Amino acid sequence: MKIAILVTHFPAVSQTFILNQITGLIERGHEVDIYALRDPKATHKVHSDVSKYSLINRIHYYATMPKNKFLLVFKSLGLLLTHGYKAPMILLRSLNVFKYPKHFRPLSLLYLAIPFLGKQASYDIIHCHFGTNGLRGSLLRDIGAIKGKLIVTFHGHDVTSLPRQYGTDVYKELFQKSDLHTVNTRFTRGKVVALGCPENKLVKLPVGLNISKYTLQERKLHLGESVKIVTVARLVEKKGIEYAIRAVAKVAKSYPNIVYQIAGDGPLRESLENLIMELDLSNNVKLLGWMTQDELLQLYANAHIFVLSSVTAANGDQEGQGLVLQEAQAMGLPVLSTLHNGIPDGVLDGQSGFLVPERDVDALAEKLSYLIEHPQVWSDMGRAGRTYIEKHYDIDRLNDRLVEIYRKVINFGVFQHGHESHAASRGYPQIQN
Repeated sequence: MKIAILVTHFPAVSQTFILNQITGLIERGHEVDIYALRDPKATHKVHSDVSKYSLINRIHYYATMPKNKFLLVFKSLGLLLTHGYKAPMILLRSLNVFKYPKHFRPLSLLYLAIPFLGKQASYDIIHCHFGTNGLRGSLLRDIGAIKGKLIVTFHGHDVTSLPRQYGTDVYKELFQKSDLHTVNTRFTRGKVVALGCPENKLVKLPVGLNISKYTLQERKLHLGESVKIVTVARLVEKKGIEYAIRAVAKVAKSYPNIVYQIAGDGPLRESLENLIMELDLSNNVKLLGWMTQDELLQLYANAHIFVLSSVTAANGDQEGQGLVLQEAQAMGLPVLSTLHNGIPDGVLDGQSGFLVPERDVDALAEKLSYLIEHPQVWSDMGRAGRTYIEKHYDIDRLNDRLVEIYRKVINFGVFQHGHESHAASRGYPQIQN
């Protein structure tokens, strides 16, 4: 199959789940092209698979839109003059601003269309990750810049914060025109249905991970060793890192020999640094910045407990699946998280870890104290988590399932839901429609 993957930024070290899906498709012999925006804030750290699979050669970047209005008009005229001969009708259609969704900037479709001009952009599947890219893909297909069956994967924040900002009908036209949507959790599914997605166009397919890269390790606390707690997350409000830091501050009063390492970066870094200083935790809490997957694997390997204290942000942004929880469990780490949206789908509460209410610092501190006081339970929790992840989140099985979904969409127009028992017998996660 010939497949176009539409993402926001690529490569992005925070989205290994998309990378694993792309490499899985390539390994299965499919032709994959990637379309993305350039990221001016891109980190110098890049996942090793980007080089291994020569993915840079597969990336096509949209033209960059200037923020200055004068430069925008000047560059737009230049693009029309430079590329107009390649596909004049497509470029003319791209200028029809009346077709744009509410949050699209004027002339943005012109910039999106540029990498498709002068080539046969005909695909079996156009797979868009996140609803915003689904909107882009649908418009590009409308103006004839790209052809193929359109599949959109919703991950969480795209069905919470965007509808809150632009209205609950933001995806109305997309739901009508697309061929299928996939969601990662029951929570995301419920949100997509509430926004108007027809249920016959909806399939639950969790985001997976490469199990072979995550080694189950027996967690033990050696004499005199500090208890090492880790979080892997973007430093944004919905990750709830403030509450984890405050919980660590409470626990550190009784157990000063703990170290809390936070891998990730984002707009809240400065405020979190100030909070760490305010709580006198400079010796206990460390902000590590962005890390590659190889660096994260080492961080997981050296840790004892994993924490992700996600919350609903003020702008309505919410967690989808919380893939880092599956990564941590695959490594045999007991996890502590919150009763937040899609997270309960991926954690065995009381078996592989604990889930507490959002923003409940006391509950976080209580469960964290329990795990510190009872290191003997770490191994049993770790094994329970690993078994659960192997069964439900193995990327090889999920990529096989994805290819099966692609083929059914190509052959039947929409996914045929009558084959679920066959899928389950082959070890795929049960799809809930």
